[in-house]
Amino acid sequence: MQTAITTQDYRLPPEQVPETVVETLGRDERDECIRQIKCLLREHNAVLVAHYYTDPDLQLLADETGGHVSDSLDMARFGHESDADTLVVCGVRFMGETAKILNPEKRVLMPDLHADCSLDLGCPGDEFTAFCDRHPDHTVVVYANTSAAVKARADWMVTSGSAVDVVRHLAERGEKIIWAPDKYLGEYVQAQSGADMVLWQGSCIVHEEFKGRELEELKQQHPGARVLVHPESPAPVIAQADVVSSTTGIIKAARELDADTFIVATDRGIFYKMQQAAPDKTFIEAPTAGRGATCKSCGHCPWMAMNSLTKLQTTLESGANEVFVDADVIRRARLPIKRLLDFAAQRKQPVYGRNDA
Repeated sequence: MQTAITTQDYRLPPEQVPETVVETLGRDERDECIRQIKCLLREHNAVLVAHYYTDPDLQLLADETGGHVSDSLDMARFGHESDADTLVVCGVRFMGETAKILNPEKRVLMPDLHADCSLDLGCPGDEFTAFCDRHPDHTVVVYANTSAAVKARADWMVTSGSAVDVVRHLAERGEKIIWAPDKYLGEYVQAQSGADMVLWQGSCIVHEEFKGRELEELKQQHPGARVLVHPESPAPVIAQADVVSSTTGIIKAARELDADTFIVATDRGIFYKMQQAAPDKTFIEAPTAGRGATCKSCGHCPWMAMNSLTKLQTTLESGANEVFVDADVIRRARLPIKRLLDFAAQRKQPVYGRNDA
């Protein structure tokens, strides 16, 4: 068993991360905006899909209008099964691209095409392709949180809920793995699977901020709390978890575990669905500040925060911010996604609703 890393660090420096700006509307303005959006969705035969990390009002709108709140792959799946002509994706850009890959015949809109992702930005398609070409004897496995171009270069796409199973399966066949883009998730998958992996050095700016020592101190303040951690987090945080899981897995654990209080190490946007799933329980954000902290997002993705009610309304009114993906890229990017879906179907394992972005 061997773990290698790329020589270049592709994690975004703090100066390249935008400020997290959350839209604030007065009650009347908010209510009117929601009313208009509901009318526009009906008018354009559009369905709204929202990620767990977006603003609670957007998640509420998706629920109330027959849309869907979930992770990126499940959002795309829902869009594929919907009769809607237009999919409106509230999330980050790679999620819009994934929706287009699985629904090329439909129009895909986003409230803001500048809503990027540090994992996507930290894995440029041309540089990743060149790196893969230097390791032709490796199977290329990429996380769902990547661009269409990166998926098109991959052999497999995985979600956080399926990554360990897929990589373990490949390792048992004697295959060596190129993993991209998240180094922390890659380290976790390698530790769980025992695979020989080359790790791309990217990271999620939200999960990377969670602090191990400060988490230990917070646990001492809440001795009965269970710790729920997303595997994009650093190893000292994962080591203290009661449950390491995807976004959907974290929500499920909060509902099913026999505990009243949970410390949660993932984007705080998930608290909306966690509170719906377990309304009588208490959820505490895992610490992102402390010794040596360089907190920029402080537990909430700045690009997810670019999704807002007013931007959503403008997009539906104008048809702006449509997602386009080259037809050849779509064709090639569908193959690694299909491998994952076939793998899960053969093993009767759920895939949809187990990922994160």
